Amino acid sequence: MKNFVVKTIANAGALAVAVWVLDKITLTGDSTPKKVGTLIVVALLFGLVNLLVKPIVKVLTFPLFILTLGLITLIVNALMLLLTSWLAGKLDVSFHVDGLWTAILGGLIISVVSWALNLALPDED
Repeated sequence: MKNFVVKTIANAGALAVAVWVLDKITLTGDSTPKKVGTLIVVALLFGLVNLLVKPIVKVLTFPLFILTLGLITLIVNALMLLLTSWLAGKLDVSFHVDGLWTAILGGLIISVVSWALNLALPDED
């Protein structure tokens, strides 16, 4: 359970950095606590998408992983971020990613920041 909490906090922090750096990733809210709550909800959605959908997409695109020497990972991460944005819209959560190029940059930022935060945050493993 602790590992799940740590990963969710890392995802929320990484999403916050992406929202802060990129103008076309938007998160709206009346106050800071509402924005933090929205970030936690989006981090949970992003974690669910990465847990359920990403492995299927990776298996289906395995030949492209080999052909591009793994660079297709940027596109897969961007698609997971766009799917999270779409789900957030359906659930009336105020998070939106505008466009594929923004999603690619956002996915790259989220991957790097999440990796760094997972190194810094304590973990049971």
